[in-house]
Amino acid sequence: MTQPHSHGTAPAARGVFGSFVATWRAMLGDVGAIMLLFVGGIIYSFFYPLPYSQENVQQVPIAVVDQDRSAISRQITRYADAHPAVKVLQVTPDLRVAQDLLWKNEVAGVLLIPEGLQGKVLSGRKAEVEISGNGVYMMMNKVALNGLAEVVGTVSAGIELKRLAATTPSSAQAMAVRQPVNVNAVALFNVREGYGSYIVPGVAVLIIQQTLLLAVTLLFGTWRERAAFPVQRSHGAYVGMLLAFASVAFLNSLYFFGFVLWWQDYPRAGNFGGLLLFAALFALCVAAVGMLLGSLFRTRERSAQLLLCTALPFMFLSGLSWPVEAMPTLLQGLRWLVPSTAGIQGFIALNQLGASLSQVRYEALALLAVLLLATGLGLWRWRAETEPSA
Repeated sequence: MTQPHSHGTAPAARGVFGSFVATWRAMLGDVGAIMLLFVGGIIYSFFYPLPYSQENVQQVPIAVVDQDRSAISRQITRYADAHPAVKVLQVTPDLRVAQDLLWKNEVAGVLLIPEGLQGKVLSGRKAEVEISGNGVYMMMNKVALNGLAEVVGTVSAGIELKRLAATTPSSAQAMAVRQPVNVNAVALFNVREGYGSYIVPGVAVLIIQQTLLLAVTLLFGTWRERAAFPVQRSHGAYVGMLLAFASVAFLNSLYFFGFVLWWQDYPRAGNFGGLLLFAALFALCVAAVGMLLGSLFRTRERSAQLLLCTALPFMFLSGLSWPVEAMPTLLQGLRWLVPSTAGIQGFIALNQLGASLSQVRYEALALLAVLLLATGLGLWRWRAETEPSA
């Protein structure tokens, strides 16, 4: 005789392999899960990096207030217009015109060249210009101020070199006197010093985590509403389901770190073997956390309502965009319970910085600890529920 099945009309899968296959079938049979697990990641991989495709902010509009109207002031204006970071939108002798442009957000910076600048320079007296910016837009403000400072510094250095050339035998000696210590700044990892290369690899880890958590909790809520889990409540079935969900996160990790970062031409260090092992551990950890959270939700929609608002806090807790030292002491410890904290740090170290597995051992141990904790609690709830609640 066949035993009756309590959860739906189809027999629930047994064992690790049967549960693995049944879970994959359930995922592929749910349109919402497909959108989260597969389509969402593909859309994000092309949509999110798009605003950062230029990497660096360039051609920030600025205004020049030329009250001196001299050869030096015109030279400064030409240098500003030629600088790749800024673009001279207007040249005017009236400071109020430039201030109005700044208040209207039509320019991000103002360079004031006061009257008598050339006379002070020719007489050897101290000459100054004024630079101001709009602090509301931090990146544009930084680029505008730095660009204008470089312009003024370049013109000033040229004037000083001409003076030194008149008293030294050669231009090389004049350059040595002007700059006795040379500085050669070389970016080792983020070679273009771009914002996309800095933020996108970290966000990719968060996308992998959040889409899987949403999909797993959504499926658990659906199975509870229908009282039809695709697997039986055994340890083997739980492990098979865990491996099925983890395989999706692992495939998404390979997609982002094996294709997307290459396609977007972000820096890659090439520790592919270490990356594979770390990705497998991260995938298992996120899947275990997702199944534990899934056991807490009774309806399909409730998980999305609660988890959608967690992405931004998780991003700050990772330490990528906010210094860990500035966090409260309690959060500095609790943040390791979120897989993306260790995941972001570990993936960036392995993929961009060329770290070895031993150098990310603390991140790996944090993921392993969360994996064991979430799996233990998840199995306890899994076996404690003899029948899903409607």
